[in-house]
Amino acid sequence: KQTKDSVTLSWSSGRYQLRVWRSPFRLEILCEQELVVTFNSKGLQEIYHTLMEHKTSVIEEQSELLYIILRNTCCAFPGPSSVGADLCLHGFRHVYGLPEHSDNLQLRDTRDGEPYRLYNLDVFAYQLYSRLGLYGSVPLMVAHKPDRTLGVFWLNASETFINIQYSPTDHQVTFDSVLRAEPQTDVHWLSESGVIDCMVLLGPSPQQHFTQYAQLTGYQALPPLFALGYHQCRWNYIDEADVKSVDSGFDRHKIPYDVIWLDIEHTDGKRYFTWDPVHFSEPTRLQQHLEKKKRKLVIISDPHIKVDPHWSLYCEARDGEHFVKDREGQIFKGSCWPGNGKPLLFNVTTRAWYSRCFSLDKYKGSTPSLFVWNDMNEPSVFSGPELTMPKDAVHCGGWEHRDLHNLYGFYQHMATVEGLITRSGGLERPFVLSRSFFAGSQRLGAVWTGDNVANWEHLKISIPMVLSLSLAGIVFCGADVGGFIQDPEPELLVRWYQAAALQPFFRGHSANVTNRREPWLFGDEVTAAIRTVIQQRYSLLPYWYTLFHQAHTSALPPLRPLWVEFPEEESTFSVDSQYMLGGALLACPVTEPGIQEVKIFLPGSGEIWYDIRSVQSYEGGRTLSLPVALDTVPVFQRGGSVVCRSVGSCSCTAELHPDCNLLSLQGIADGELYLDDGHSFRYRDEKAFCLRRFSMLSGRLYKGMQYLKGKASPVFLLSPGTKDISAAFQYMETCCKLTVNTGNLRVAMDWEIQIG
Repeated sequence: KQTKDSVTLSWSSGRYQLRVWRSPFRLEILCEQELVVTFNSKGLQEIYHTLMEHKTSVIEEQSELLYIILRNTCCAFPGPSSVGADLCLHGFRHVYGLPEHSDNLQLRDTRDGEPYRLYNLDVFAYQLYSRLGLYGSVPLMVAHKPDRTLGVFWLNASETFINIQYSPTDHQVTFDSVLRAEPQTDVHWLSESGVIDCMVLLGPSPQQHFTQYAQLTGYQALPPLFALGYHQCRWNYIDEADVKSVDSGFDRHKIPYDVIWLDIEHTDGKRYFTWDPVHFSEPTRLQQHLEKKKRKLVIISDPHIKVDPHWSLYCEARDGEHFVKDREGQIFKGSCWPGNGKPLLFNVTTRAWYSRCFSLDKYKGSTPSLFVWNDMNEPSVFSGPELTMPKDAVHCGGWEHRDLHNLYGFYQHMATVEGLITRSGGLERPFVLSRSFFAGSQRLGAVWTGDNVANWEHLKISIPMVLSLSLAGIVFCGADVGGFIQDPEPELLVRWYQAAALQPFFRGHSANVTNRREPWLFGDEVTAAIRTVIQQRYSLLPYWYTLFHQAHTSALPPLRPLWVEFPEEESTFSVDSQYMLGGALLACPVTEPGIQEVKIFLPGSGEIWYDIRSVQSYEGGRTLSLPVALDTVPVFQRGGSVVCRSVGSCSCTAELHPDCNLLSLQGIADGELYLDDGHSFRYRDEKAFCLRRFSMLSGRLYKGMQYLKGKASPVFLLSPGTKDISAAFQYMETCCKLTVNTGNLRVAMDWEIQIG
């Protein structure tokens, strides 16, 4: 439709409409005649350049995604520029995302202070509840109200500021004001350079929003199974004997783990891709020692190349023109751990060269069981402004660093991942952890929340931080257990292990100035508590792996704010001290010292929740007061769900034996289990995987076990082509728990358990 002042486009059989107004220019997005988003509602759109100004607009539509591009055609000219725009989100009072910040899950109104800043920086011992940028940036904002989840993706890698204003404000919200005016959130984006490249994702459900965003930036890479186990790290394990001693300590104390890590001191004078000739003189034998136990080694590799004309790798980088240059056209020098090092470019040519550095014949002393940690890749430059590279440093093609600063670590991460995949001939899944990240980093690997502090406040903030990352697609994330800096008291250390075991990436790490922190160094009670929580992590790994399969195929994050599973319950919208692990488990880690009771909100009126320790049931839609001791980890399983766990003890992920338990709601329950070889791409290239659904209906459980109410009846195992057999079982009347021995039945087979 067209009028004198506007053009209206519609799609999806008229369900969605886009109204473009000529003067003043603005875009209105409507769903079923309801105004959802207005672009340039306050006329704050800005495309500015010092030399000249030009504005064009391109509008594309594809189902439930609106793609707006406002291009500054002068961006090829050198010099400062800026772009900005405002959006009004109608009916929304809760917005999330924009990691990385050490802040609450719900973004705050910025009228009382600084805007949110997206600018990747090395921030040691970062302040809490700050809107300043940290190590990574994802310019995605997620808005939610009971009937819609909506996303705004501002694709710009330069320094960006975001102002947020809620209307009415909290102190204005009264019964009368709610009746008079619909709530709204006004958002103003301002980036230093680039183009306005803004995507509005219309949902309407949280699940649809996640899929729409993944279609733009990529799905989470399916990690190798070992990467979901426990990782032990320190800056730095002294030598090979130290590594072997720590490794044997886990076996001696019967604590499972999968990966041990080496920080910068393992290298020969901070030359990455080398080994200290005295302390790590036989790196291949060290890796073989770990591999015999099905364990892995991770080493650090930063983007700074030490200036050493006698080192062949430096000479290759210099002669291949793989270094960033300064504004005068000379090779840029920036100090970091190697001293006066030179950061790499990470353009296409440099990425290909860097990837080849990980080949087994080039990286002497490496083996296929060696994996990588990219650190200091914001990039960190100790002598630079804000400890990073100057904005006028020049990359390939004349691009100034200001234009792509937030992408720098993303490209090192990409090059490292490509290197490990190429090393295996394209057969093996890589594992690479990166400190710096951008939108799309999820398709490369894992990230963590950086140099946190060993105090209760940093433990508490780790939960909303990983939830914010999860909402922004970066779902393989976690925080260093115990805090990187300072020494945790034993109670804090135990509580941190309990919380981190319920986050996707699970690593203990500490600085070189802290006391040693292996789990058995704090007395028998602490050792026992940590052992229990790590064992519980390993028992849940089949469930974790299945959740990562879902993230890889449908973009559902393993960690979910409560509102994702209960989108119509407004009481969940601001909760960030507890969360859902998949759709079946609710976790509420203890994050305060010395408490004997925690309050837990159980959402869902009509839902039934089961304490996984006592199997006691509770109705949803209420706040529960739960007594806690040092070994208490409040986790509840949702009635009607099947959660696959492993049974028996193990020393690493290679020894897992999947099994299932079921918590029934009115005789009905279901769930999934995903299995593959845990390390290769055969699941993708040859469809070599097993995805099984467990369902219980009317006393019949298809492929599983169950918890149920009522007295136990005879149990029979039914499998096509075989004779029905009576199964051995145990029934605990105190908690109505039935355990069935399924014998030789395998997950890949079709079978039933009939009760009664």
